Amino acid sequence: MFKRIPFDKVHWTTSVFLIGTLALTLTAVPLYIWHFGLDWFQIILFSVMINACGFSITLGYHRMFSHLAFQGHWLVRALVLIFGAGAFENSALMWACEHRTHHKHVDHNEDPYDISKGLFHAHVGWLMFKLKSDPTYENVPDLKKDWMVMLQHKYVHQLGAFVAFVLPTIIGYMWGGWRSALGAFLIGGVARVVALQHCTFCINSLCHYIGKRPYSSRCSARDSWIMALVTGGEGYHNYHHEFQHDYRNGVKPWQWDPTKWIIWTLSVLGLAKNLRRVPAEKILLAELAEAQRHMETKLECPHLTTAAREYIATSYARLQATAAEWAEFKDAQIEITREMLAELREEVRAALDSLRLRDHEIPAAAES
Repeated sequence: MFKRIPFDKVHWTTSVFLIGTLALTLTAVPLYIWHFGLDWFQIILFSVMINACGFSITLGYHRMFSHLAFQGHWLVRALVLIFGAGAFENSALMWACEHRTHHKHVDHNEDPYDISKGLFHAHVGWLMFKLKSDPTYENVPDLKKDWMVMLQHKYVHQLGAFVAFVLPTIIGYMWGGWRSALGAFLIGGVARVVALQHCTFCINSLCHYIGKRPYSSRCSARDSWIMALVTGGEGYHNYHHEFQHDYRNGVKPWQWDPTKWIIWTLSVLGLAKNLRRVPAEKILLAELAEAQRHMETKLECPHLTTAAREYIATSYARLQATAAEWAEFKDAQIEITREMLAELREEVRAALDSLRLRDHEIPAAAES
């Protein structure tokens, strides 16, 4: 079994940290709770730390620095860099460099966390094994000009250790002495780092493995509402890969994306500006194109009944006509109204509904 592990390529520092913190979380944390119990202080500290560091990754490292989806006030950038270091996901410079490479080469060999190399590789294997040379940072020239980003990059490990482990321990000691300090170190520090890291890693792995692809099937990225719940809205990954510069990931009113709500709130307070968002018609047209692809694939299926084939073919013809009509709108530069968007949305919904119907649910009109 061990012969297949490339020990000569193991990144020992990273591997020991990932395995060590996980081992402490699974052993020392339960032992602490068994001996001393779990009080509200430890729960609140864990919640505050995971939210502060977590949103520093989703809002800061990801949407602000990697994709330039908005511009943050210097105070926002400073807080993001401080608490982002406490996530122990490396510096904003390194994070953005690897993430931009991921978007450029998704599902190909140059992709740092290429899902085609397996779920383990996409989750943590790419971190634990040095399969590629260190990045040159050629794709982040904008961030290299930011003195705050470069300062964090230089001292990220020292800053991360203080924020992740020393700060919770100090707060715990001030609250209730050495017992609370130990609990704060283990729960607000170690366990929080492990939980946050693996939530982030799930975007690289599970969000390229499970879920739906309503906007594009050209890459493996998928929308997962479950992942959105545990990652501050990052789970709508298919949308993100199709429209990576949008400050939103969840664009539907019912989709859970607290990161976009925080960004919008910051803009209202004057702490963020130049929020980038994709026009509604462009999003709907992407859904329309993907629905067309789904229907074409479905019509090629040899196991469809005649009634089902006729029903889907009718829906497909309507969708084709809608696509042609919208192409004319675009060529004529006609102003898009809310009514037109509502009609397009309804056509896309009806087309997708036709694909979900089972044979016995095909309307009687299709059988006549």
